[in-house]
Amino acid sequence: MTTGFDHSYARLGAAFSTSQPPDPVSSPQLLLWNGALADTIGWSNNPQSDPEQLMALAGNQSLPNSHPIATVYAGHQFGQYNPQLGDGRATLLGEWITPTGGRVDIQLKGAGPTAYSRGGDGRSPIGPVIREYLVSEAMHALGVPTTRALAAIGTGEPVIRNRIEPGAVLTRVASSHLRVGTVQYFAMTRGGDDLATLVDYVVDRHFTPPLSGGEKLASGSPAAMLLDGVCERFSKLVAHWQVLGFVHGVLNTDNALLCGETIDYGPCAFMDHFDPQACFSSIDRQGRYAWPNQPGIMHWNLAVLAECLLTLIDDDKETAQQLAQAIVDRYPQRFHEHHQRQLAAKLGLDNVREADSTLIQAFHELMASENLDFTLAFRWLTEVANQTLEHSPLPDIFTAPPALTAWAETWQARRKANTGNTQAITSAMCTANPTVIPRNHLVQRAIDLAETGDMAWVQAMVKRSQSPFGWQADDLEWAKPPEPEERVTRTFCGT
Repeated sequence: MTTGFDHSYARLGAAFSTSQPPDPVSSPQLLLWNGALADTIGWSNNPQSDPEQLMALAGNQSLPNSHPIATVYAGHQFGQYNPQLGDGRATLLGEWITPTGGRVDIQLKGAGPTAYSRGGDGRSPIGPVIREYLVSEAMHALGVPTTRALAAIGTGEPVIRNRIEPGAVLTRVASSHLRVGTVQYFAMTRGGDDLATLVDYVVDRHFTPPLSGGEKLASGSPAAMLLDGVCERFSKLVAHWQVLGFVHGVLNTDNALLCGETIDYGPCAFMDHFDPQACFSSIDRQGRYAWPNQPGIMHWNLAVLAECLLTLIDDDKETAQQLAQAIVDRYPQRFHEHHQRQLAAKLGLDNVREADSTLIQAFHELMASENLDFTLAFRWLTEVANQTLEHSPLPDIFTAPPALTAWAETWQARRKANTGNTQAITSAMCTANPTVIPRNHLVQRAIDLAETGDMAWVQAMVKRSQSPFGWQADDLEWAKPPEPEERVTRTFCGT
């Protein structure tokens, strides 16, 4: 199949997007290139050797058959509705058709002002670009649905925020950039105009069988299919965040993609020591999007989507409300099932039984009271279960306190009650419990080095993050928790 650009979303009309010509920068320089992703999507041109490709990914010129646009959407931001947001610093180059016939968005983030910039410069400092590249690619390697990073390009121009910083542009790849906020714009801001067109488009693009992951969509209207599909994908996505200790930081409805991929890595962070109330974002002063609140917030976002779709779910208002409520009410059980399944894998259990709740609660309380590293505590269990602890680097960076070793005796006794293939259950722990994650202090070090033009260590971090479930020779650097003076307790969105 021939690869190249298509523009199905742009063809929906002027209500959905505006044309966005390239906005040149002075001195494009390639910082990071994702050759593996390029191969996967059939992107044959390489900015490492092709100057025109470099210019195009910096926003200086268009690629063949690309017709760049900026898309419009709305959104609840920290609970307050903003009737029009849109791509304020992002340009959608088009939809790239992959060798297998798939369709992905190719977007430049930080490529200059658009019709939706609201007075902003549309640019990005290098820090947020490096953060998103590192964390999104690490999330992909960890198995989490996510947008991807194809390239990071330095612009050679300063960006003024709280200080003067080098500028950069990220080439982002997503199944699509359609959001809950996109539906809100047509349902709420435009009073329903073109809403049916949007819903039909999204269902056709993302929720028409065959679907991946065993999803079963509700029968009935396209709007009901959309709501049910998003319910399933949201519940599965957030469950994965929770078991990895990932805190997104800005779960506004405009950051909730209908395709169920993680987007917007501004103030995100992974927990180091286990904190059941973990919250890192400097702008989330009330903890609305803290780690324990993420499942509930995505349920709230789903309810907002349901409200927007009522007129399309059924012509009878009461029937529509009943159908929508029934779908939204499936979310807690779906989340619970995904979460318990993933948690069972992390703990080396065949499944989580009702009687296991006390054991699991005790483990979480122990991690909190002993200030244990979240990732390494689970990995310690993995090494113990596989009898590989002394053959790993873990004893050099993690010491199990007496309370943990005592708890592990009870845990090992419970594991003896597992049914199924014991070796398979134990081996599965290795692919559920990473040895390395993009720790906050390492991401910050990468940003600091990138700001000085030193990309070698950043490239090494990108490479290491691609194999997160095994040990490598230099893992004392990549896997160890931060020293007290290295801890990052606040993260920033970078807009």
